[in-house]
Amino acid sequence: MKTEIRGGDAFSYVDVALAPGEKLVAESNAMSSMSADLDLKAKFNGGFFFAILRRLLVGETLFISHFSNNTNGERRLVLVQPTPGTVRSLELDNETFFLQPGAFLACSGDVKIGIRFAGLISWIAREGLFRIAVSGTGKVWYGAYGALIDKEIDGEYIVDTSHLVGYTPGISLKLQLAGGIFASLLGGEGLVTRVVGKGRVVIQTRSLSGLAGWINPKLP
Repeated sequence: MKTEIRGGDAFSYVDVALAPGEKLVAESNAMSSMSADLDLKAKFNGGFFFAILRRLLVGETLFISHFSNNTNGERRLVLVQPTPGTVRSLELDNETFFLQPGAFLACSGDVKIGIRFAGLISWIAREGLFRIAVSGTGKVWYGAYGALIDKEIDGEYIVDTSHLVGYTPGISLKLQLAGGIFASLLGGEGLVTRVVGKGRVVIQTRSLSGLAGWINPKLP
């Protein structure tokens, strides 16, 4: 499988070339275009009951798309995310990575997609009560609204609510005021997420809730 992320940070997309016999799993409605003779099947992710949980608890689509190349030549596929922003690829080597709801885009066929309880703190911080766990060995593509920033954490770090995209299992989340009571309320920062531990976090530079807050007062 040959893949390339194109379109820049603002409008990233994944250009995929599937060799004969190769397969790719993608979020429903992620396909922008594909070769006419690629096979596409919509399946429940992990079975009917798990797919229902994934829909209700994480807000992901009920079905996921399975693309397979059953021809004798290379076939192409283009994947996009629903919002403008950056798409990244992640290579897993018998490991796990946590993604916030809506961040998962696609993965190679050997990667497992699950859900894990994120905790009440994550829910209060508007990061979701549950998180997506991608695990195994293979390639994962994920993205978010805005640009993506990687931070290696060994201790503590502050991330504004709705800006956390993904993190390694060694990271835990705590909730706190951005500063003192008056500084937090009058400065507009309010509650923030304190990420604690050792590992890597991925942060998005924009948030849809921030965009909605900017647009709503301007609507008639």
